[in-house]
Amino acid sequence: MSKGTYNHSIDAKGRLTIPARFRDELGERFVVTRGFDDCLAAYSFGKWTTIEDKLNAIPITNTAGRKLRRVILGNAIECEVDKMGRILIPANLRVLAHLKKDVSLTGVGDFIEIRDNALWNDFNENGGLDNMTEEELAKLEELDL
Repeated sequence: MSKGTYNHSIDAKGRLTIPARFRDELGERFVVTRGFDDCLAAYSFGKWTTIEDKLNAIPITNTAGRKLRRVILGNAIECEVDKMGRILIPANLRVLAHLKKDVSLTGVGDFIEIRDNALWNDFNENGGLDNMTEEELAKLEELDL
């Protein structure tokens, strides 16, 4: 179960160091794709297989499902960690997630979010639990946490 946040930098070639703790959880090969809320999402192959199966089960006649499949599957790449603990993030994914140099890798349960550090800091300062709408808070109550 991934948790915690680590800050790293993307080098000039687009390589990002994956923290050892996350490498242990994701494996030496894993999948990165576009996530929600301006980030990338990294999944172990075991978790990715489940997600891929669920996406492929969405009827092609479902408009929202087709869009979701395009976004998640169409942007998915397999990553392999190099000897230095880094992965290469392609330019198109860096653009989609607004990744510049400094990024935050955040464990959020069964996957890792990769987000521009400035966006992560803004979320923590302005978009977290303190700024939720009444509707959002009501939905959290339904989860019975």
